[in-house]
Amino acid sequence: QLQLVESGGGLVQPGESLRLSCAASGFTLENYAIGWFRQAPGEEREGVSCISSSGDTRIYAHSVKGRFTISRDNAKNTVYLQMNSLKPEDTAIYYCAAGRLCSSVIAGRYLEVWGQGTLVTVSS
Repeated sequence: QLQLVESGGGLVQPGESLRLSCAASGFTLENYAIGWFRQAPGEEREGVSCISSSGDTRIYAHSVKGRFTISRDNAKNTVYLQMNSLKPEDTAIYYCAAGRLCSSVIAGRYLEVWGQGTLVTVSS
């Protein structure tokens, strides 16, 4: 069974950091572009970041550029999202998903595997 499992969410104060992990089981992540998405209550899902299968291409939403960094460790079959300088508006459930090309993944198209999500809450 193909699965993605997110972890690392939690409650932090504004300005603090979190690192999310997206671990794959049942398939090899290195063949896929991996995207991070988030959805806040009452809002539409937003594509946050994507990293290509090679790691050469990294895409960020304007709202997180300069604060979030996506990376991958294919040996560990895991993709990470380092989130710094967190703001209350970053509060959401964060999901990772696998696809073939970041140009499609970041738009939420042609996604083959989804994770179940991890909650990030930024509040003082």
